[in-house]
Amino acid sequence: KKKTVSFSSMPNDRKINSTAACISLMLEGCELKKVRSNSRMYSRFFVLDADMRSVRWEPSKKDSEKAKIEIKSVKEVRVGKKTPVLRSNGLSDQFPDECAFSIIYGDNYESLDLVASSADVVSAWVMGLRYLVSYGKHSPEAPGTGHPSLRTSWISSVFDLADLEKSGRIPVSRAVQLIKALNPGMKTSTIELKFKELQKASERPGTEVACDLFVEAYCELCTRPEIFFLLVQFSSNKEYLGVKDLLMFLEVEQGMEGVTEEKCLEIVSKYEPSKEGREKGYLAIDGFTRYLLSADCSIFDPQHRKVCQDMAQPLSHYYISSAHSACLLEDNFWGRSDISGYISALGLGCRSIELVLWDGPEGEPVVYTSPSAASCVPFRAVVGLIDQHAFTASAYPLILCLVVRCSAPQQRLAAQCLRKTLGEKLYLEPPNPVASYLPSPEELKGRILIKGKKLPPTCEDSEGEVSDEEEGWELARRLGQEDQEAPEGGGLRRVRLSRELSELVSLCQAVPFQDFESSRRGQRYWEMCSFSEVEAGRFANECPAELVSYNKRFLSRIYPSPMRIDASNMNPQDFWKCGCQMVAMNYQTPGLMMDLNAGWFRQNGACGYVLRPAIMREEVSYFSANAKDSLPGVPAQLLHLKVISGQNLPKPKGSGAKGEVVEPYVCAEIHGIPADCAEHRTKTALQSGDNPIFDESLEFQINLPELAVLRFVVLDDDYIGDEFIAQYTIPFECLQPGYRHVPLQSLAGEPLPHATLFVHVAITDRRGGGKGHRRGLAGRRGRRVREYTSTKATGIKAIDEVFRTATQPLREATDLRENVQNALVSFKELCGLTPAANMKQCILTVSTWLLHSDSAPSVTLNLAEQYPPMEAQGPIPDLLRKVLTAYETMIQTSRTLIESADAVYGKLIQAQQAGMDFHKELHRIETKEGLRGRKLQKALESFAWNITVLKGQADLLKHAKAEALDNLWQIHNAGQSCGIGRNGSASPEPSRLQAPLEPIPE
Repeated sequence: KKKTVSFSSMPNDRKINSTAACISLMLEGCELKKVRSNSRMYSRFFVLDADMRSVRWEPSKKDSEKAKIEIKSVKEVRVGKKTPVLRSNGLSDQFPDECAFSIIYGDNYESLDLVASSADVVSAWVMGLRYLVSYGKHSPEAPGTGHPSLRTSWISSVFDLADLEKSGRIPVSRAVQLIKALNPGMKTSTIELKFKELQKASERPGTEVACDLFVEAYCELCTRPEIFFLLVQFSSNKEYLGVKDLLMFLEVEQGMEGVTEEKCLEIVSKYEPSKEGREKGYLAIDGFTRYLLSADCSIFDPQHRKVCQDMAQPLSHYYISSAHSACLLEDNFWGRSDISGYISALGLGCRSIELVLWDGPEGEPVVYTSPSAASCVPFRAVVGLIDQHAFTASAYPLILCLVVRCSAPQQRLAAQCLRKTLGEKLYLEPPNPVASYLPSPEELKGRILIKGKKLPPTCEDSEGEVSDEEEGWELARRLGQEDQEAPEGGGLRRVRLSRELSELVSLCQAVPFQDFESSRRGQRYWEMCSFSEVEAGRFANECPAELVSYNKRFLSRIYPSPMRIDASNMNPQDFWKCGCQMVAMNYQTPGLMMDLNAGWFRQNGACGYVLRPAIMREEVSYFSANAKDSLPGVPAQLLHLKVISGQNLPKPKGSGAKGEVVEPYVCAEIHGIPADCAEHRTKTALQSGDNPIFDESLEFQINLPELAVLRFVVLDDDYIGDEFIAQYTIPFECLQPGYRHVPLQSLAGEPLPHATLFVHVAITDRRGGGKGHRRGLAGRRGRRVREYTSTKATGIKAIDEVFRTATQPLREATDLRENVQNALVSFKELCGLTPAANMKQCILTVSTWLLHSDSAPSVTLNLAEQYPPMEAQGPIPDLLRKVLTAYETMIQTSRTLIESADAVYGKLIQAQQAGMDFHKELHRIETKEGLRGRKLQKALESFAWNITVLKGQADLLKHAKAEALDNLWQIHNAGQSCGIGRNGSASPEPSRLQAPLEPIPE
């Protein structure tokens, strides 16, 4: 027999671990706030009748027969502020979303809107009501009676295997180990305490436990209520998911495409622990929990675990994972040089390593990052190590940045060592003089490039003078090791360079930076500059557009300020946003900056190369790195993030004086362009043990998704000395939607075994998204002024006339997209869903209302038509009529979009290509028009803006058409699977519906 309620060691903490426990709570009743249509709230006591056929409330002015809702009349139970009453402005901020729920009931689809004291109470009522509504149809026995569940049978069989003596009892120590083996990560002390509690409650103390006590302890310890709630939500059976339920969950909630019943059976056979479940194709709570925790359900998109980006672009179009002072294990000043730092950096996919060469005592060059380092590493040993490990983590080119501080004779030895050790891997071919860009990572696979100074072509001697780089000298000055022959007047320092070393440099020739204009006119594509973080930071703030433009053709390397003697790191995002490819990081220093770097380079199979956003690569494009809002032509997106719970959180490492209890909270941070940088935190989970429940929704607007990184940080609110618990950093583009576990890592980026966060991720386009109450039904009645993106005048008549032809198509494109988006939001809200819901969920919701009623109005989807109408026979209630009207509007706006998109798209591309025809002639036209200085700069900016806007708006229209076609496919698919579709022999494939639009050239 199931226990309906259990009490854990914390007072007033009721553990809901089965539907029986939910129904038990409903039978006892509790206080909820009833919300009226006039936005007033009244406290009432709600209780489930003993016969489980109706829910009553008191006190009420109605007689007792009217102050109730019959379970059989319930159409739907909604969680959150999902009705017009709960969305109304007067209430929106008075209580959190997770504390509200609504019961839609009766033939007129009325709503009873309720607010509970906590999310747990909401979960219990919603779970219990959904269970009762479902089994009103299937008339099962009362919950908790009859045959043992799949789960109980399985746990009993595990107990029987452990009962070696077959006495019906096993030692407590063995029972503890058994539960620990089934739930790795759970503390032994927690399990022991639970057995003590249950033994005391059942008055059966001793060193052994019987099977029923073991089953009870397992169910109480190992049931995660938030996952159980999710299972019941999708289950059409009792307390498990059938194959069709699982398929629905994967498609609708997890956003998986092309899921088959065979795939679902594979998941069941892989994760369901009970033999009976595997045979029948059932996934019960334990199997479902295991699946959600598995790598198959990771938050990180598996496509990004291997190289998935175009690797045939020029080298300057990629961010390159770069290390500074890789051999140091400690800080710059007192650090000791150690060869294992190179192995570690290369193992993490680092593709650019800095080597500072100094004169060695034995006549051979050595490597250290400063002359004060306690020990030095022979250059020969470092090169041998690089040869061995260069391509273990990535096949793409490795760049060795040589900073030469040794004499010419030792330089010759260094060059000989590089040639002899690296052999064929060394890239020595001279640059192609007719090319305009560097070769691609694909062409340079398996090759090692040397970045360094080169002797001028006029020098014919075995050695000569070249200008030196600033990097490395600051520290030497601090230590009194500086070269005494510094040039007078503060010019560039000169150093001697041997011809042998000079000849090893091909595609990465280091040159001093003068200014952007000089680079535009005279720098060759194989020449590259290094900037200190101070200098690069100044350019990023004062002239970001010029730095972005410079980085389209040339590589730039940013090195940390010499003032960072503690080997701390700069923020790589400050330079990535301007297109800087190589931001040199101190790999030995953990923390936020290194988390961002490590997380960022995970997105392309951890190969050390990440393709930069298209807007930074295209020859003509407008991009402001410091934009405070959305960018022209880049679709802004909304990230809806729900942080649900944490599992097996360790206590902070540095808090030795603290007890075992942590009081955690979660910070979600977005790092990217300034417009995207934001941080939200959850409330603190008090006295929650290792498995806190947060249940909090956060929202972020992302204007440049390709450059955004999401970082989860778990911190302790009640800390002594150290508050850091764990973190995980993931590029926005790698997020998978749906219910996911976040595998937490330590400060040093190492996995924390079994420590996770359970979250729900949804991503929507900004236009269709937004918070429900702001874009609520009441809000939309007011007129919202539509914003149109327009072109800008360049001041050159011929060019402006070309761009003026695009004014009307730009307005049409915006109208087509926005009309569909608004219609979609309206339809989703009437279905009681968030803007993040997909079309399949909407159709399934409507079908659920219709199938949950004996006197259901007849509504069908005519799937014989490409744009399926939703048709009603006979009278229908007001809410359903509104839903049908919203559906019709959505179908009509989608149809207009699909049928008009190609023509509008054609006009936009025509204008863009006509504009591009002027590009080659631009400088000649400028001279002819007499444009100079600020006017010339403005003209060039406006020209780039116009090209970017036209390409971007055409892209958005193409994307909107593809989405509209996908929505139609989802309607066909859902209509067939849920039984309200008719005349649908087969749903149209999205590929068959789509008329392909030509890709836009970069």
